[in-house]
Amino acid sequence: MIETHDVEGPRWRGINHLALITDEMDATVRFYHGVLGARLVATIGNPQFRHYFFEFGVQNTVAFFEYSGVTLDRFAKPAGVPDPRAVQFDHLSFNLPDEHALLNLRARLKSAECEVTDVVDHGFIRSIYFTDPNGIALEASWWALDATGRPADYGDEQLFSDPDPVPAVREIRDRGEVVTAPHTRLA
Repeated sequence: MIETHDVEGPRWRGINHLALITDEMDATVRFYHGVLGARLVATIGNPQFRHYFFEFGVQNTVAFFEYSGVTLDRFAKPAGVPDPRAVQFDHLSFNLPDEHALLNLRARLKSAECEVTDVVDHGFIRSIYFTDPNGIALEASWWALDATGRPADYGDEQLFSDPDPVPAVREIRDRGEVVTAPHTRLA
């Protein structure tokens, strides 16, 4: 084990975002925003993927990736029941208060001989990426432009940058709500 007492410990502020995977972003928006009432606070989109963020508290979000041209094997499993097919989880992002805290955490990880990326600028968040000893992909982020805890501005291209959003996002932008929502079943 490596000593880390020479580097200031992080000042955690919750979970920045839990990143999950969907093969149907429109249904995901309709469910999380329309059914659960988790506000859609930001979108990223390009030809390879979409990445949408839903608020579950100030600076705490759940985000979904939808990858273009990738067929996913879907399945359902009850919570807490192990299943080797459980592939929905992508990574966990911890929330930090500012750039100083992010840089300090990066230094702390490096001093512990943990591989860590340089700071990645996603526009509205800045992040570093690393893994835990179990191989779980982790991220630490701070909101450079905080999308949570304020009214959503769906015309803000910094936060809503997907040039071709799914129909549910257009409904939220135009009507303030989704028109329909998907039905779900327990596994």
